[in-house]
Amino acid sequence: MGNNQNIQWYPGHMTKTKRQIQSSLKLIDLVVEILDARVPISSKNPDLNNIIQDKPKLVLLNKCDKASKKGTESWIKYYADNNIVALPVDCKSGRGLNQFAPAVRKILSSKYNSLKEKGIVNPVLRVMIVGIPNVGKSSFINKIGRQIKAKVEDRPGVTRGNQWYTIAKDLEMLDTPGILWPKFDDDRVGQHLAFTGAIKDNILDIELLAVDLLESFRKDTPSEFLSRFKITADILEENDGYELLQIIGKKRGMVISGGEIDTLRASTMLLDEYRNGKFGKITLEFPEDL
Repeated sequence: MGNNQNIQWYPGHMTKTKRQIQSSLKLIDLVVEILDARVPISSKNPDLNNIIQDKPKLVLLNKCDKASKKGTESWIKYYADNNIVALPVDCKSGRGLNQFAPAVRKILSSKYNSLKEKGIVNPVLRVMIVGIPNVGKSSFINKIGRQIKAKVEDRPGVTRGNQWYTIAKDLEMLDTPGILWPKFDDDRVGQHLAFTGAIKDNILDIELLAVDLLESFRKDTPSEFLSRFKITADILEENDGYELLQIIGKKRGMVISGGEIDTLRASTMLLDEYRNGKFGKITLEFPEDL
């Protein structure tokens, strides 16, 4: 991370979650991994492939409404080239979720037919939902199950235990709490997770995070960001991240006594608006970054 914020995130319940996933593998036929379409690299648990071993996998690129079309298409192609189906979805609106059940059935068609040949009437396929905190698992379950009421809040770590759901007569789903990994070997991973809200803000320096976000915009500037704050490309080029934060705070009227800018308030506003897609559709990671 540009300002070397030391992010460590591995509460005890995440160690328990890893064990739960491992012990539940024998009960399921397919692993559904939900990633953030804006940061598919950073929102992927690098331990997951080792945990799930040879289980088939389906990838859901969630929050595709906040990612660029070009970026999402590049990731779908990347996964296809690696014999993995990836679907662009938006779990809050339900966009793309009509493709979920057909994709599961297609991937597991051989398994289903095998069960039928063994004389099992009305076989049931079982999938496990995995993903890091706040990536959209509970929203996905609420939307896909229609009548299912999984606990969901827009903050990390609210789902505490494994939960089974029946979403169709031939399809059952196991939800697991969000799991991160013990450390971030790449500072960029912690930075991007913090940008998107996967790491709790109360363990971070919000102002440094906002400055880092602004610095990333200097490299690849979203036009909606410039127009929203009435900032020209020249201003972006001539000022560093902290100076830009002050300029934005002043434009929003966040001035306190003595004419100083309330940079903490400005930082909170900036991160909230970014996370809510107010700066346009932005993908921060591409397959070539792997």
